[in-house]
Amino acid sequence: MSTAPSPSTALALEALLGPDCVSTAPADLEPFLTDHRRLYHGRAAALVRPRTVDQVAAILRCCHEHRIGVVPQGGNTGYCGGATPDESGTQIILSLARLNAIRRLDPLDYSMVAEAGCLLANLQQAALDAGRFFPLMLGSAGSCQLGGNLSTNAGGVNVLRYGMMRELVLGLEVVLPDGRVLPSLTALRKDNTGYDLKSLFLGAEGTLGVITAASLKLFPHVAARATAFAAVKSVRAAVELLELLRTAADDRVSSFELIPRLAVELAVRHIPGVTAPLAGSHEWYVLAELGSTRTDAGLDELLEHALGEGLQRGLVLDAVLAQNARQAQAFWHLREHIPAAQTAAGASLKHDLSVPVAALPEFVERGAAWVREHVPEGRLVAYGHAGDGNLHFNISQGPGTAGGALLARAQEVQRALHDLVREFAGSFSAEHGIGRLKVGELERYAPAVELDLMHAVKRAFDPHGIMNPGKVLRRSS
Repeated sequence: MSTAPSPSTALALEALLGPDCVSTAPADLEPFLTDHRRLYHGRAAALVRPRTVDQVAAILRCCHEHRIGVVPQGGNTGYCGGATPDESGTQIILSLARLNAIRRLDPLDYSMVAEAGCLLANLQQAALDAGRFFPLMLGSAGSCQLGGNLSTNAGGVNVLRYGMMRELVLGLEVVLPDGRVLPSLTALRKDNTGYDLKSLFLGAEGTLGVITAASLKLFPHVAARATAFAAVKSVRAAVELLELLRTAADDRVSSFELIPRLAVELAVRHIPGVTAPLAGSHEWYVLAELGSTRTDAGLDELLEHALGEGLQRGLVLDAVLAQNARQAQAFWHLREHIPAAQTAAGASLKHDLSVPVAALPEFVERGAAWVREHVPEGRLVAYGHAGDGNLHFNISQGPGTAGGALLARAQEVQRALHDLVREFAGSFSAEHGIGRLKVGELERYAPAVELDLMHAVKRAFDPHGIMNPGKVLRRSS
């Protein structure tokens, strides 16, 4: 159980790291105290910014000895409060931003070793400069850090083809709560020597240790892309179009995003430079992209043919194929700014849900019907990664309604939608993690045996409970 730092602990940290790595000044701490969605505002005893793995190890040894809570923080772009200290003022914030080196990039091995503080955009660029491709694609690429991507098992728009962050990792370097370093930065694709320990840290949100570096998979450079924005008859039509595309293009389908009419309207209204890709108004749209390592892959013709077949079948109502990279970027600009458009439009309730792809039509139909009947204060904005079954099932403040009235319904709405997800054997947290926000939901929906095993792992790795206390699992008394 963590306790409040004593003055001697603060002095000990400064002695270990030097004065430029430890700060207690309110102005230095303030940017680290509020989460991205501004749901939580905590307090902290100190901000610690190490430059090396050895310094991270020294910090954790000190905090382990003195029972001091440690909150690792990357780019602070998470949605569930997982990188924000609590209100006690007894925890320290461990920023990984200075550990930002790419230690090795091996094009022939299709791998890269990078430190936790690297910005995702920088990793993407480094891979590109080496003629390779790192496929994790998030709207926050310019601000999110690798450590946060790893600790939340980030998803994004390319999961359909490349998988979640977990599938992109070959090895990890992790500092354990007692300061020992787990040096498992292997680049091997095959290694069956005992338990797969790295998987325990991926998605653990810093509750078992601090990831300081990772060995990552790279892929051949994507030399050609084809991108289309299409209006579809329904969610069921979207799922059928996805099947048509995958049959025609196999693994060249990299992204398949579902977007409702209201999301397009909000983006056009509130985001500068966004225009509607298609004339007229339709209830549902999809943004689909194919990619290939070959410049002569004929992707435009393939996508155009598949959309034409979708038109003939009555699945597609209208479509536009991007004629150049600029137009494709405009489509993606609309998609990536839907969250910002919702924020500009007022209050919203956000839900990060996933169900089997085949179940999406019925799930959306039932969920939308419940929202229409029970939440007159809001309007459903269900969008996201239909290719892998993950929708951001959000509800935006309706015109002429008070944002407070919608927010007051948060618990009731969450319970109804999460219960519905359970009926479909889905997940209430598809890609954003648990953090502090969803601890109670994990307790409600996870089988008892899973919770028992999670607590057992937590006790084994972090017996004093110093790592990111209160996140993922409730603190032990």
